[in-house]
Amino acid sequence: MLSRVADSLYWMSRYLERAEHTARLLGVNLTQMLDQTPESSERRWDRLLLSLRTGTPNGGPHDAYSITNTLTFDASNDASIAALITAARANARQVREQISTEMWEQLNRLYLKVGRSNMDEIWHAEPYEFFLIVKERAQFFHGVTDATMTHGEGWQFIQVGRFLERACVTADLLDVYFRAFVETQNHSTELIDYMEWVALLKSCTSFEAYCKVYTANIQPHAVAEFLLLNAESPRSVRFAAEMIQTALQAIAKETRTRYAGRAERVAGRLRASLSYGQVDEIMADNMHQYLENIQSQCAHIHTAIKEAYIAYPIDTALAS
Repeated sequence: MLSRVADSLYWMSRYLERAEHTARLLGVNLTQMLDQTPESSERRWDRLLLSLRTGTPNGGPHDAYSITNTLTFDASNDASIAALITAARANARQVREQISTEMWEQLNRLYLKVGRSNMDEIWHAEPYEFFLIVKERAQFFHGVTDATMTHGEGWQFIQVGRFLERACVTADLLDVYFRAFVETQNHSTELIDYMEWVALLKSCTSFEAYCKVYTANIQPHAVAEFLLLNAESPRSVRFAAEMIQTALQAIAKETRTRYAGRAERVAGRLRASLSYGQVDEIMADNMHQYLENIQSQCAHIHTAIKEAYIAYPIDTALAS
């Protein structure tokens, strides 16, 4: 497979996963506004911006409308849903011959839906419904991908991009929540309430799955264990790490390049750290540092993928 093809498939998948995650966060936060005080509402929007590593442009208004508009339709903001879907479509267009017609059509429908909408329209109608459509169409794209694309090297690059992005955004979200949790314990300020932990689980599409394992007893350590270490939940960081390693193993067998093993080994270290992790030890030690280490390992995986399959030296290609 050409390196540019692998690169486009990888980034197409990452951008779409990030757009779905942003839509989910916005939908959950807008729903939570119905049952919260103005003070807690501002705190939750701050948390959302921190987890996405972004902010309001030029120090603009810091209210629900402005933040939603910036993260949804502002094409100049690389973190907005519109910009992410546009980038995903641009990458898909570069490899149109590698993906199925159904995949291309589904991504185009999502692109057109977002492009034809505007903030005033969705705000005065039902903003949650708009974000639900974005989530469902992104999820439908992944379902169509699995059902219509051969599960070869190209599909594996899509899997790597999807689950590497998922591991990153979930770790970021957990870090923001648990930093606030530690601060409230240390300074005896207002505690993160039950509904905020529910919002965290819903932001990861994991509330119902969590309740099946732990019942409706929402406890911070159980939330951390489920979203970090659960081996069966497709939204956990551990599950994502296992999918990343599995995909990279399959790619390495196909390509047999000199540096292929490095990406696989780095992914294996991340998977091992999560497979043998204990939530009590993680929280008692330094959860922020643990989550930062996950982010660092994800960055190393990304770099290893780039060096092995995207931007490798010409002598490596000639020697393969």
